[in-house]
Amino acid sequence: MKRSYQQSSSSGSFGPPKSKSRHNPDGDSFLEDESTKIFAKKVADHYSARTNQTLEEREASPIIHLKKLNNWVCKTIKSVLIQLYAKRGDAVLDLACGKGGDLIKWDKAKIGYYVGIDIADGSIEDCRTRYNGDADHHQRRKKFTFPARLLSGDCFEVQLDKALADDAPFDLCSCQFAMHYSWSTEARARRALANVSSLLRPGGIFIGTMPDANVIVKKLRAADGLAFGNSVYWIHFDDEFSEKKFKSSTPFGIKYKFHLEDAVDCPEWIVPFHVFKSLAEEYDLELVFVKNSHAFVHEYMKKPEFIELMRRLGALGDGNQDQTTLSPDEWEVAYLYLAYVLRKRGQPEQNRGNTRRDKGKMHLEKEDITYIRS
Repeated sequence: MKRSYQQSSSSGSFGPPKSKSRHNPDGDSFLEDESTKIFAKKVADHYSARTNQTLEEREASPIIHLKKLNNWVCKTIKSVLIQLYAKRGDAVLDLACGKGGDLIKWDKAKIGYYVGIDIADGSIEDCRTRYNGDADHHQRRKKFTFPARLLSGDCFEVQLDKALADDAPFDLCSCQFAMHYSWSTEARARRALANVSSLLRPGGIFIGTMPDANVIVKKLRAADGLAFGNSVYWIHFDDEFSEKKFKSSTPFGIKYKFHLEDAVDCPEWIVPFHVFKSLAEEYDLELVFVKNSHAFVHEYMKKPEFIELMRRLGALGDGNQDQTTLSPDEWEVAYLYLAYVLRKRGQPEQNRGNTRRDKGKMHLEKEDITYIRS
């Protein structure tokens, strides 16, 4: 089923409620309650606890099909976005960078500087080890060609423009499979977009992936109860959503439990895209495009270079005869996600050279990680 979010802009008239955002009178940070911080810590603990695996361990996994699904969703779409929008010499800000799974992609794009931030201390340490090229789980490779800096903190809570004053502006910001974690409250959603906007140069690009709210709500309403899924995932909503209706006046805090075998098992939040688009515009971020992952595949994966990438990741075929391909259940999981691209308003300066990259290093020690807290 094809949908055009751009044509649904009329729904943006609901918009984000302007009156519920609370500001800290003692500073510029948005305020949030303790329950939100508890959920944020739960997400951080979940990802910190996940261990990296060797190639042999991945191939020996009884859920190898899911591993290949993760390759397709997490690697292929991101690789295409990076190839389309990252330019040689770009300064990149990677929000919710996790364990550094995209470092090789950025290196292939020949970026000039990288800053990664994640809420999970364990993930940032793994990212540091991976960047240095000496992680046990990672095959030794040549050194990355760009200097880097890593920070540990909640990028949906902490004001980043002060912590990164010497690193900004950035040419490109990336937030992969994480923006929905900011949607627990309006304060967090606004902080997330404010951070992106304040750190991007005029004309800078914001790329990301997140769950497709339209698809999730459609599947919820088609289900007999408050849960749905298949052999590789399930989603469950609490009883407060028993009527399966969501008020346009309260688009934040719509929580559900998402389980993806050996990958995700934590609370997530619905992000109505028309509200996301409307809120982003308040921070001078304009929509370039948004596509469900299925539509993304049909548009971009027809090109020879992308077809070859899909083949290497085992994501082609019918999933039945060829055991290296995605099954129908795995393809359904992919349908749960969308990709988006935003651009910050304004014209870029003629000389885009960033002279503030001396804080990055080519080898990162533990003490080089910056810890930022609210």
